[in-house]
Amino acid sequence: MSEEYAQFVDETPSPDQFFAPPTLSKPGLLVMDVDSTLIDEEVIDELGEAAGCGERIAEVTERAMRGELEFCEALRARVALLEGLDVSVFDAVRARIHFTTGALELIDTLHAHGWKVGVVSGGFHEVVDHLAEEAHIDYWMANRLEVVDGRLTGRVLGEIVCKTVKLHALREWARRCGVPMTQTVAVGDGANDIPMIQAAGLGIAFCAKPKTQLAAPAAINERDLRLVLDHLD
Repeated sequence: MSEEYAQFVDETPSPDQFFAPPTLSKPGLLVMDVDSTLIDEEVIDELGEAAGCGERIAEVTERAMRGELEFCEALRARVALLEGLDVSVFDAVRARIHFTTGALELIDTLHAHGWKVGVVSGGFHEVVDHLAEEAHIDYWMANRLEVVDGRLTGRVLGEIVCKTVKLHALREWARRCGVPMTQTVAVGDGANDIPMIQAAGLGIAFCAKPKTQLAAPAAINERDLRLVLDHLD
């Protein structure tokens, strides 16, 4: 964890603050997961298909998102199976992924009301950077894969974006924006999204795994991100 994050003060809202949802009449911050939230696909699964081990990787992804496996360990195991892939695979993967219905409209609406939008991903910068640029996202964070001589080594560079890093990103971006935690929204589908979902002024499980549904104050079970707006004042 970076020194900046480690020194950040915990600003988790008290339980009584959850009764007043964030409002569009004041600046705020929305932070989303990427895979199966901002986009319909799981990028690691798409890379697995290209590597010829799609079923093995998809099975591990599902177990990790259900909270049955420790996320960092599961990610390293899946990335190891990608060793040897040419980096051109990212061009093919980017061509196959789709923004979730309503994602761009949600982001545009929030921007029109003076909000900022961030994404935190257990996926990879090689894809997330392009998504963030296309969607005009303000902040983003993802993992980076090691590449040597134009091929993936099967290793992740630096600190893995796990549940704790996602939580600290939410808090740090709120601090950077000058937004109180009561004016933050966190949206995700997996077990590694639970801490940020519970820390935000409004946490939403989006078409989520059962463990995440149970942990979240609110849930959306239709794949339309515009429905997030229905939860705001």
